[in-house]
Amino acid sequence: MNTFKVPADEIRRRQLEIQKQLQTNGIDGLVIVQRVDLFYFSGTAQNGFLYMPADGPPLLFIKQYFPRARNESPLEHIREIKSIKEIPGRITDFYGKLPDVLGFELDVVPVNDFNFYQRLFTVKKIADGSPYILNVRKIKSDWEIMQIEKTAEMTYKTFDYMKNSIRPGLTEMEFAGMFETFARKLGHAAKLRARDYQTEAYPWHVLSGENGGKVGVLESPASGAGTSAAFPCGGGHKRLVPHEPIMVDLASVLNGYHLDETRMFAIGALPDKALKASRAVIDIHNSVLEQVKPGITAGELFDHAHKRAEVLGYREPYLGPPGYKVNFIGHGIGLELIEPPIIAEGKKDFLEPGMTFALEPKMNFKDEFAAGIESVFLVTEKGARLLSKVAVEIFIC
Repeated sequence: MNTFKVPADEIRRRQLEIQKQLQTNGIDGLVIVQRVDLFYFSGTAQNGFLYMPADGPPLLFIKQYFPRARNESPLEHIREIKSIKEIPGRITDFYGKLPDVLGFELDVVPVNDFNFYQRLFTVKKIADGSPYILNVRKIKSDWEIMQIEKTAEMTYKTFDYMKNSIRPGLTEMEFAGMFETFARKLGHAAKLRARDYQTEAYPWHVLSGENGGKVGVLESPASGAGTSAAFPCGGGHKRLVPHEPIMVDLASVLNGYHLDETRMFAIGALPDKALKASRAVIDIHNSVLEQVKPGITAGELFDHAHKRAEVLGYREPYLGPPGYKVNFIGHGIGLELIEPPIIAEGKKDFLEPGMTFALEPKMNFKDEFAAGIESVFLVTEKGARLLSKVAVEIFIC
């Protein structure tokens, strides 16, 4: 068994932070059902429900598997239940009454489930607790940053493996299978977590040559070359050949904490056009990092990157071909692959110390290739610190 556990003082800090949010926003209690939020506030991802009062100790209900949840969670009050229908009575017995205003994660709870909860909990008002959960989660503690850095060490070793194992003749799928197998041996869980039910949280994309030049490959993690219309993700059966650009995007997770990184590769040499474009996205990446500071908005970073791309002469391919451009260059990252805030056009979110982001300026040259880079950074009191350990460079192998 992996002995990884969330420290009790870390769970206690999170509890106090969410209770401040609940008190400020007039919510008397919060029922947490989503697996990532459950883990964040309880330390276990077993099948259960967490009741977080606005004041007082939380109460964790576990359906399966109680002995493991009891071992993993530092919470004092954990109850084994056979059915969720027991929970209202258990809350009343423990706290003396049900809350008047009860919060749920309305951004992720399915409508049918919500309708059931609404009938089950006879309270005066149901409120959305999701914004307050996400507001707490967006600021990472020193302990969480340490976990992200451990994931970064794993991906550093994986990219080093890529450099030593890439060779002509491998298909994109074969190459990806090799380095994913390597990462799995280091602890990569493979199952990435994404809050948006439409997001394909796929762990890798290998886009070589013209596969990187397909319209739409920069739109989302579900827009890779893919193997079929049913699953347009990851990579295809195209073989890697010398002297062409190869963009490798690897998302990985260790003990729940994600990394998302992209680097450009080439076997033998990189054509001049692709080399210059790859250097340009590195320039944009570094230029954005220089602008990062507490108080700047996500939209201001997006605008700076866009202007830098224009100065470098890449207005047309930057963020996709005309008519198919994306409007973001980065996203928060942590226990989920994509977390708010998003570094996107017009976003007014202010950066704060403790936020972690994946920064990913990319270009698409229609029917030719893609060029991109992606690294994870931390917002500090003075600026930005890279958490990614993979060198910010082009890998000629």
